[in-house]
Amino acid sequence: MTRRPSPPRSVNVDLAAERREYLGQRLLESDAPAEPLVLFSAWLDQALAARLLDATAMVLSTASGHGAPSARVVLLKGHDERGFVFYTRYDSQKCLDLRDNPRASALFHWRELDRQIRVDGSVERVSAAESRAYFATRPRSSQLAARATSGLEQVSVEELERCYAAAAQAWEGREVEMPEAWGGFRIRPARLEFWQGRPNRLHDRLVYEAAGDGTWKRHRLAP
Repeated sequence: MTRRPSPPRSVNVDLAAERREYLGQRLLESDAPAEPLVLFSAWLDQALAARLLDATAMVLSTASGHGAPSARVVLLKGHDERGFVFYTRYDSQKCLDLRDNPRASALFHWRELDRQIRVDGSVERVSAAESRAYFATRPRSSQLAARATSGLEQVSVEELERCYAAAAQAWEGREVEMPEAWGGFRIRPARLEFWQGRPNRLHDRLVYEAAGDGTWKRHRLAP
């Protein structure tokens, strides 16, 4: 007799009843700095100090020129008063979106700290010199992977492995150069929202919006 496979666990779980309490500290305007980057840096430092897995990961959301949204996880590789930097292949879907609609939203989620930060703004390429400087710090295996996948779209596992082996052979004994179709983007924030989970779902949501004169306006949103 053929045995039927067990149904997925989620089929047998009441998802509507799945919840937990949030116990984060208060986020008050009186305790928050005037500059959002100061608060961002403090929260990121705390996430790193807590050794959270992938603390620099952010969900990057883009939209095509036709308005079709897409999202994926990328890693933050730099931040300062100019914005938030990530790196990618310039022929990827996200880059095609940004070519037609140069705006994006990034979301950091630190579950263990009951915190989220959302960053919305315009996006621009970083300079080639800045991209090359970062590329030089990557592990050699990552550099070779960038060379191997440059120009690829749909690919088989076998082809991918062949391309990587070919790249390793081609660059053996010398420094790996950054591919032309690879580099960084910078999100220049116009709006940042800091979310702190709180008991009874009375979450703190503190928003900073660029005022246009180098300063930031700040307000609180309902949970």
